[in-house]
Amino acid sequence: MSMSWREAIEKVLAEEARPLHYSEISELILSKGYYKTEGATPDATVNAQISASIKHEREKSPFLRVSRGTFALRSGVGQGAAKAEPTVALPPVTPKILKEAQTASLEEEPDESVIRCLGMYWQRELVVWKNDPKIFGKQQALSKPVDFGSQRGIYILYDHHTVVYVGRSVDRPMGRRLYEHTIDRLGSRWNRFSWFGLLDVTDDGKLVEVPIKVTLPSIIATLEALLIEALEPPQNRKRGDDFSVMEYIQDIDPEIKERELQNTLRAIEQKLRGQG
Repeated sequence: MSMSWREAIEKVLAEEARPLHYSEISELILSKGYYKTEGATPDATVNAQISASIKHEREKSPFLRVSRGTFALRSGVGQGAAKAEPTVALPPVTPKILKEAQTASLEEEPDESVIRCLGMYWQRELVVWKNDPKIFGKQQALSKPVDFGSQRGIYILYDHHTVVYVGRSVDRPMGRRLYEHTIDRLGSRWNRFSWFGLLDVTDDGKLVEVPIKVTLPSIIATLEALLIEALEPPQNRKRGDDFSVMEYIQDIDPEIKERELQNTLRAIEQKLRGQG
């Protein structure tokens, strides 16, 4: 019998017996096969499940918020959570409550994070470059890929780890802007890129604008985080205080995967002919 998201979250927290960030919880759930999803934002779903439980079940919730985005089991904090069991009957979070929690950051409550998601040191060779390229990324290795070609924001071009150019995508999608740099004067000077996007990602993989509450602290936090990410100063151990953003890992364009598969099949066929 397959687990629900909630059951999987509790199982992971119990097994690890320590506070975990919701992205780490999501990764463990998917890698251990406790839950399978076709959604593009499993991290956000885990965060919504836990946050909804804490908000609506209050002291009956099995979860505790330890710090921003980090949670533990209420009955297992410092007590060997792997063997702990909830001490009260826990009412389930209804689909309506969960939906409200999942969409709150997108529709109801302005967020102070100007940057909504990012990708670091993606490889140029894993994208099929054309006038309107698709640039795929995932929250987790086993989650649904998202096409970030229409993202807006800031991007950095690198020659390996050396910054060669910083640009912005406002009137044209980021994918288009990056494509232009494959055929302009920078074409032969970069092989990696990072991007910082202002559009958020829905669970079905679409990019959407979100209300942003711009304050002086949020601007400072964003600028600090961007500089830390771009420059990687050795004395900075973290991205930046109060900077809430979802990082995506790069996914290979399916066209490249298909091309590699065909090349492999042709090589095998040629080898078999040679042996015959």
